[in-house]
Amino acid sequence: MAHGIIGSHHHSIMASRVAMLAHVLFLATAVLMLVWLLHYRGGINIQSEDPEQIFNVHPFVMSWGFILLIGEAILAYSTIPMDHRTQKMAHMMIHLVGLILGIFGVYAAFKFHDAAVVPDLMSLHSWLGITAIALFGLQWLFGFVTFWLPAAHEHTRAAAAPAHVMAGLAIFMLAVCAAQTGLVEKSAGAASAAEMKLINVTGIFILLYGVAVASAVALRKAFL
Repeated sequence: MAHGIIGSHHHSIMASRVAMLAHVLFLATAVLMLVWLLHYRGGINIQSEDPEQIFNVHPFVMSWGFILLIGEAILAYSTIPMDHRTQKMAHMMIHLVGLILGIFGVYAAFKFHDAAVVPDLMSLHSWLGITAIALFGLQWLFGFVTFWLPAAHEHTRAAAAPAHVMAGLAIFMLAVCAAQTGLVEKSAGAASAAEMKLINVTGIFILLYGVAVASAVALRKAFL
């Protein structure tokens, strides 16, 4: 019994440390993305007459507003010490904001395609991204109906929880993969070696953030 308690405490400490690392990676990724878009790509403006500035809204919103917020919502429910109802509320609302911003990011991509006369949904990146957004919307709706509305039975919630967690992490990592493919596309067209290196480093930080979030959840679940 004592060994189990010590092991659980160890896992709890490790989960908190990995979650803290994820928060640091969050900030680093956000800063790197801003430096790339503002310094190398001329700024972010959905109303601009320059198609490239319209496009820049897409990676900005999808990184800050979708991938990073999804990760923070996952951490809010799994590793941040709050009462259970507050955790659920934070988890649900941050996810909702992420979903809305993700949809706006998709809109920005389509608007860029129209302005630049580029065909839609031709790349692997676009297929992965649309799939991630669609699955995430379904996941949020399922979670809201099952875990927030009072009509769902406790037995149903308990049975659905593991699948909900697994699906959420899978969709989150799918979004990370979509980001990687998008950055690869832009890296190939970088104007300089410095920009290419910055894009690659940003992609690595996004990947590390995804791994840190998933690891924090795994460590937390290991002692529950």
